[in-house]
Amino acid sequence: MNKTKTLPKRNEVPDQFKWKLEDIYATNSDWEKDAELAKTLIQKAQSFKGKLADSGKQLLEALTLMDELSQVIEKIYVYARMRRDEDNGNSTYQALTDRATSLSTQVSSALAYIQPEILAIEDDRLEALLNEESGLDQYRRFLEDEIIRYKPHTLSAEEEVLLAEMREISGAPANIFTMLNNADIKFPMVTDENGEEVELTKGRYSQYMESKDRRLRHDAFKAMYETYRNHKNTIAATLIASVKRDVFYARTRKHSSALQASLFNDNVDQSVYDNLIATIHTNLPELQRYLDLRKKMLDVDELHMYDLYVPIVAEANMKIPYEEAVKTVEDSLAPLGEAYGKVLHEGFTSGWVDVYENQGKTSGAYSWGTYSVHPYVLMNYQDNLNNMFTLAHEMGHALHSYYSHEKQPYTYSQYQIFVAEVASTLNEALLMQHMLAQTTEKEKRMYLLNYYLEQFRATVFRQTMFAEFEKMIHATIEEGQALTVDSLSSMYRELNVKYFGDSVVIDEDIDLEWARIPHFYNNFYVYKYATGFSAATSLSKQILEEGEPAVERYLNFLASGGSDYPIELLKKAGVDMAKPEPIEEAMAVFKGLLDELEQLVLSK
Repeated sequence: MNKTKTLPKRNEVPDQFKWKLEDIYATNSDWEKDAELAKTLIQKAQSFKGKLADSGKQLLEALTLMDELSQVIEKIYVYARMRRDEDNGNSTYQALTDRATSLSTQVSSALAYIQPEILAIEDDRLEALLNEESGLDQYRRFLEDEIIRYKPHTLSAEEEVLLAEMREISGAPANIFTMLNNADIKFPMVTDENGEEVELTKGRYSQYMESKDRRLRHDAFKAMYETYRNHKNTIAATLIASVKRDVFYARTRKHSSALQASLFNDNVDQSVYDNLIATIHTNLPELQRYLDLRKKMLDVDELHMYDLYVPIVAEANMKIPYEEAVKTVEDSLAPLGEAYGKVLHEGFTSGWVDVYENQGKTSGAYSWGTYSVHPYVLMNYQDNLNNMFTLAHEMGHALHSYYSHEKQPYTYSQYQIFVAEVASTLNEALLMQHMLAQTTEKEKRMYLLNYYLEQFRATVFRQTMFAEFEKMIHATIEEGQALTVDSLSSMYRELNVKYFGDSVVIDEDIDLEWARIPHFYNNFYVYKYATGFSAATSLSKQILEEGEPAVERYLNFLASGGSDYPIELLKKAGVDMAKPEPIEEAMAVFKGLLDELEQLVLSK
C-alpha cells in the first residue's frame, strides 16, 4: 500500500489489507439479533437458579446454557470491540462497544450464581450427579478444577452477583487509558530523514527508533515522551486505580496478594515468577556486555535510550514489504508440517489480518477472535524486520487458537495466558533460525544476530523488568503506602538503573515509559512473555533437531486448549517450566549469540 505523510482514513485503506469481520456478523443487524438472543438467554439462565443440585439433567442443562450464552456474548463483544479498534473515533462502534460491555456485565451477573451454588453441593451429592448424567463427563474437569479448586476464593451468591455488577466499573481505568492513548492523544510533527515534516504516530515512532539518523531518533524520543509528560497525571491516576482494583479483588477473594491471585488462575506457583526475576538478575552482566558492544558498534561516546533499537550493522538495513514478509514467514514455518502450513496460508489469504495503520486505529498488534469463527490479527505494519517478526508472532497466537477451537469443546477451548506466548514466540524462533540458515553474508548475519539479541533483550530482560515493576507497585498499595506520579517514575528509573547499569545513559524521559505501556492494565501478564520465550526457545530447538516426534508433541499442545493446567501441557510438549532450566537455557543461547557477534566484530 502506498505510504503517505499523513495517515489514511479507514475507508481509504484497500479491502485486501483489511480483516473480514463480516465472517462474525455480516451486518450490524445480525449483531443486534444476537444481542436480543443474549437477553433471552439471560432470562432463561435465571430459571436454573437454586435447582442445580436437583438432578444431573438439570445441572447439565444449566452448564450447556452457560456455554451457549458465553459463546453468544463473546461474539457480541469481540465484534463490537474489533470494529471500534478499526477506528476508535467511530461513534457507532464506540456505542456498540459500550452496549457490548454492559451486556457482558449482565451475562456475568446472570451466571454468577452457578459457581457458588455448585460449591454448596456436598461432595457425595456432586459425584452422584456426575454419575447420574453421562453428558456431565465433559464438564468433570471444569467442575473439579475450575470451580472446586476456587472454593476458598469464592464468595456467596449475592456477593458474587455484586462483584459481577462491578465488572463494567472495574474496567474503567483500562478503557480510559485506551481512549486517551489511541483516540485523543496527538503527537507533534517531526522532521524525518529527508528533511520533511511528518506527523509522529506510535507506529512511526517504532520505525524511527530503528533509523540510522540519530537526530531523528532523539527528536522522536523527545516528542513522544513530552506528549506523555503532558498527560502524566491523568495516566498515573488511571494506572493507580487499576492497581487498587487488583488489590481489592485479591483481598475480597482471600488471596494473600494481587500477584498470588493472578497466578492462581494458571495454577502457577509464585516461585516461577520470583525465579524468573532472580535468574535474570544474575544475567544482567551479560545484558550490559551486549549494550557495551552496541555502544562500540554505533561508535558513540554515550549510549542513550533512543540508541537501543537501531540496528548496529547499518549496512544490512532491511526493508521488508508486507507481501515479502508473508512469504518468508510461510517458508520459515515449514518445519511445522504441511497441515500447519495450509492453515497459515488460509489465514494470510482469507481476511484474517488487518494490515496497515489508519487514522484512529488501535496501535500495536494482537490476535483475537471467537470460538465459532476463525481468529483475527490486527497489525500496524511497517516495512521492517521487526514487523515481520510481529506478524509471525501474532499468527502463532492465531493458529494456537485455531487448533484449540477445532479440537476442544467450548468449555476447554481457551488456553491459559501462561502458555499464550509460547506458540507466538516459537514462530519467531523458527523464523530467525530460517533466516540465519539462509544467511552467509557476514554483515547480514551480524544484523540478524543483533536482531535476535534484541528479541532476548526486549522479550526476556525488558518484560522481566516490567514484571518487577508490577510487583513493586502492587506491593506498595498492599503495604498501605501511596502511589503517585513521582513514585511511579522513581521506581521505574531505579529499575532502569539496575538493569542497564553504567552501559546506558538513563535519560530523564524514560522515567515516564510506564505511562505508555498498555499491558500494565492487565496485571501480571508480561512475565509470561519471558517464560513463553524461554519455553519456545527449547521447543523450537526440539522441532528442528528431532523433526516429526517433536512436531507431533507441539501440535498436540496447540490442540490442547485449556484441557489441563499450563505447566502440565508444556511438560507433555517437552519442557518443564516449573524448573529454572528453561530460563537458564534461554540465557545460554543469548550468551552464545553475543559471543558470535563479538567474534564477527573483532574479525572485521
